[in-house]
Amino acid sequence: MSITQNLVRLKASLPEGIKLVAVSKFHPAEAIQEAYNAGQRVFGESRAQELTAKQKVLPGDIEWHFIGPLQSNKVKDIAPFIYMIHSIDSLKLLQEVNKQAAKQNRIVRVLLEIHVAEEETKHGYTPEECKELLESKAPFELKNICICGIMGMATNTDDTEQVRKEFHLLHNLFLEIKEAYFKNNEYFTELSMGMSHDYPTAIQEGCTIIRVGTSIFGEREY
Repeated sequence: MSITQNLVRLKASLPEGIKLVAVSKFHPAEAIQEAYNAGQRVFGESRAQELTAKQKVLPGDIEWHFIGPLQSNKVKDIAPFIYMIHSIDSLKLLQEVNKQAAKQNRIVRVLLEIHVAEEETKHGYTPEECKELLESKAPFELKNICICGIMGMATNTDDTEQVRKEFHLLHNLFLEIKEAYFKNNEYFTELSMGMSHDYPTAIQEGCTIIRVGTSIFGEREY
């Protein structure tokens, strides 16, 4: 199957209102261009250097999402063009994004990353830490970011029930945070969860954004 065929088949299977981030990290610009030609406009990268190199040579109307761990010193490189950062895992990083966005006279959309998986390698706030952050009111003083929701990853396991439980927890946390801190906020609408192997479960559990790479581009090239 070609990238185009994979994309067409995947999009046809998605319910209305689900945004597909095509995860293009480690894939060459030509592969992204093929997906672009097939109508895809939203792409996800996880390394600032790789992202800035691709952004320079690919069409200007691509909506770039940053989905991996982000070092504070790399924020300035992506601040001029990034559409959304999914992986905010500290107040320090939030403040740096705000600072660099202000220099560009932009407002950058962000998601707070929540750690619910049973793997220590995953990043993010625990649900309690996330609530403490919002309770502190510190994020609301930052005028050049827009908190649009939360992001999370389930444990990488074949146990569908565990994956479902973790996605369910994320969805409940999203609703709880929205009610408590973003009640009349029209922007806090996004729940980013679900990847190639588990996105159907994520959709059933209420996500609004899925991040899919392998099912579109095939196994990545290192």
